[in-house]
Amino acid sequence: MAVGTGAEGYGVFPLRSFLDFDIRDGPDGATVAFLDVDDRHLNPNGIVHGGVVFTLADTAMGRATMAVLDDGQTCASIEVSVRYLRPIPGGRLVATTSVIRAGRRIVHLECRVTVDGDERPVAVLQGSFAVLEA
Repeated sequence: MAVGTGAEGYGVFPLRSFLDFDIRDGPDGATVAFLDVDDRHLNPNGIVHGGVVFTLADTAMGRATMAVLDDGQTCASIEVSVRYLRPIPGGRLVATTSVIRAGRRIVHLECRVTVDGDERPVAVLQGSFAVLEA
C-alpha cells in the first residue's frame, strides 16, 4: 500500500527498511513505533544518532495523522521539534504518539520516546502536520 492510502500503509519506504523499525496502531488513537538498536543506528560516540530517533518519531507522528484523516487526504510534516533528554546506548526504542488536536488543515501531535522497560523518556517531540488532498 502506498503512502496516502490510509494509516495502515503509512510508513512503507526505503529508509524505514534500512533502519528496520516496526510501527503499529496503539490504544485510543495512539501510534507506537519500535526499533531494536544495533550498530547501524549509532553515531561515532557509540550512542543512538539523533536522526534515527527523529525518523522513528516523525514516521509515528505521520501514521497517527493518517489515522485521523478522511479518505483522499494525506499529510506532510510542517514542523517538528525534538528535545533529547538522555543519551541512548542501546536497547529497544519505543516511540508513542498521540494526536493533541486534529483540525481541518493542521494536525498537532506529541511523541514520547523511551527505551523498553524504562518509562523515563529519552526524547520528547511535538509536531504539526499539514492535511493535504491526495
